Amino acid sequence: MTASDEILGLTRRHEQWRQKCINLIPSENVTSPAVRSLLGSELGHRYTSRDKFYMGTRFLDEVERRGEELAIKVFDSETADLRPLSGHIADLVFLSCFTKPNDTILCVSAADGGYPGIWKNGIPKFLKLNTMGFPFSKANMNINVQETIDLMLQRRPKTVIFGASLFLFPHPIKELVKAAKEIDAQVAFDGSHVLGLIAGRKFQLPLKEGASVLFGSTHKSFFGPQGGIILADKEHGAEIKRQIHPTFVDNAHWNRVAALTVALAEMLQFGRAYAEQVVKNAQVLAKTLAETGFPVACQNLGFTKSHQVFLDFGGYKQGMTVAKRLEKANIIADCGVRLGTNEVTRRGMKKAEVLKIAEFMKRASIDREDPVAIKPEVEKFMEDFQKIEYCFE
Repeated sequence: MTASDEILGLTRRHEQWRQKCINLIPSENVTSPAVRSLLGSELGHRYTSRDKFYMGTRFLDEVERRGEELAIKVFDSETADLRPLSGHIADLVFLSCFTKPNDTILCVSAADGGYPGIWKNGIPKFLKLNTMGFPFSKANMNINVQETIDLMLQRRPKTVIFGASLFLFPHPIKELVKAAKEIDAQVAFDGSHVLGLIAGRKFQLPLKEGASVLFGSTHKSFFGPQGGIILADKEHGAEIKRQIHPTFVDNAHWNRVAALTVALAEMLQFGRAYAEQVVKNAQVLAKTLAETGFPVACQNLGFTKSHQVFLDFGGYKQGMTVAKRLEKANIIADCGVRLGTNEVTRRGMKKAEVLKIAEFMKRASIDREDPVAIKPEVEKFMEDFQKIEYCFE
């Protein structure tokens, strides 16, 4: 067997297996056939650049222009840039453009569900930035407003970044932006997890609530290819465009940009219906799991207003035990245990199917049935959900 045969075989086996799985990882999604086809297009071989160094780019450049137009429309922003290769790179671009060494940034700490990439051992360590965590209520899974105002006025961070990896409820941007302006702090929003809900007008609108920049991943609740995006007002957007090339991105992978542009068109057309169903499904899943004995967080607040459901088993070790057991039944979760309804929604699932997923989970985890015995039922269940919804035919 050649190396080519081996890798092609492994990829086929992966695809065949995951098509038979219920995917509840909130940081993953599934792309439409049109988006997926563009990832393998001829554009994947090509370069372009703003200084017109390369010839043969007229169609490629038009794709980028159209993509930015669609992004501005979808997110109601003044500027857009589709070149970041990931949400992490988008974070890096923002922090590099608008901070300097020894500045302090205020964000959700990793211990409270914040993104580790912008916490102490991530990008801030490389850029020599100080990090400070929002005063945070784990009971409410949200930022404490008055304590944050007091902290901001006392410590005067240069940058305030809302958003998190464990993200159940909208963050209080409107309540805190006045204090940020008083200390002349930059306000940004890392929308990596909730970008699809923002686009679908079903979570919050950071750019309308006071953030100058919205950035993040394009493959979580947003159903594009893996990559990043930055939306901003004119002032901040102009600085980002001035700095992004060649410092942070040279080749932006134009097959990805074309695929993202089609996903933006899909989101413009179908995003509101999709986002509404994602949140409905998350709330049904959370309520049903709580009723069957799972430790679902924030019951007093309605569990969630995003695509995520948080099962608080008390730590990573316990969560891994649960996730491994679910995987044996072809139910894929992370070790958080965060559950996401974004992919199952894209596959056309609604309340009845979510109730069935909760039943499978209860049998595998609470009732302690042999998960391997449940696996064939999950595979049979998934046969009816191979078609991707909320996209163009």
